[in-house]
Amino acid sequence: MAVKFGAFVPQGWKMDLVGIPDPVEQYEAMTRAACTAEAAGFDSVWIYDHFHTVPEPTQETTFEAWTITAGLLRDTKRIQVGQMVSCNGYRNPALLAKMASTVDVMGHGRLICGLGAGWYEHEWRAYGYGFPDIPERMGMFREACEIVHRMWTEDAPVFHGKHYTIDGPINVPKGARKPHPELWLGGGGEKITLKLVAQWADGCNVGGGDPDTIRRKVEVLHRHCETVGRDPAQIAVSTSLEDVHLLDAGEDPAHAWEWAQGQYTREQYERRFKILTAEKLSAWIEQVVDAGANYVLVYLAGLAHNTEMLNRFARDIIPRFA
Repeated sequence: MAVKFGAFVPQGWKMDLVGIPDPVEQYEAMTRAACTAEAAGFDSVWIYDHFHTVPEPTQETTFEAWTITAGLLRDTKRIQVGQMVSCNGYRNPALLAKMASTVDVMGHGRLICGLGAGWYEHEWRAYGYGFPDIPERMGMFREACEIVHRMWTEDAPVFHGKHYTIDGPINVPKGARKPHPELWLGGGGEKITLKLVAQWADGCNVGGGDPDTIRRKVEVLHRHCETVGRDPAQIAVSTSLEDVHLLDAGEDPAHAWEWAQGQYTREQYERRFKILTAEKLSAWIEQVVDAGANYVLVYLAGLAHNTEMLNRFARDIIPRFA
């Protein structure tokens, strides 16, 4: 089975623009990574929807997700651009649907609109959204999925829910992709999220690269698809391989950290990043594909400073899964 591949670009959330003092150059570093991924043959590039850095909030740059989604779609020509994933609590879902429709036209039909319930409490409260408890956030998420889908497929949808109400909003154009922009949902909740995937989504992201978790989530998703009469083959199943340093042939793992001197000690770098040969990374991908994933998203180290690892991945990994 052919596997699709996406790459995260550096936007600051993971402190990956540190060391570049000029915000314009930070943005251009992100664009260079996206254009390199496009030229190398990746299917998509991805960004996160966060306002504050991790593992803790700092005064370092974090670019806003939908602004840069629009920018990246204009800066590239072929590759798809998505969010993993938009936080539902940060934007009214009807507005999000309108934004996504516009951005999809800007990219000539290359948008992937990711959506999730949200979790980063600090930024919720800092930006004045409060922080509803999990049942309320999931209730909001459930209603939002239906609203977004109906905004893309109906001319004057009406919806009266517990959390959201729409009354015939006009959304023209609905996007450039046919029949509508792609909607991907993040999260692997078996009772709610995967059921919503079966009902509304074109893709999902599950498992965090763990084959056993992916296998279980795919089985649950297939049961939900059977219940609602959906063909699971219509749904892309992605998983994210986070914080990977892909070694070049003959590269000494002991020196992998050296590009990041000033940011990390060797011990800190090796604690954060999985330093892997092409053979070991390919074996990991084979496991997640065997478990049911057909789309792999990878966060590679240091792309704001050197995009060569994208070319290395495209050369040494992607052809093995064509």
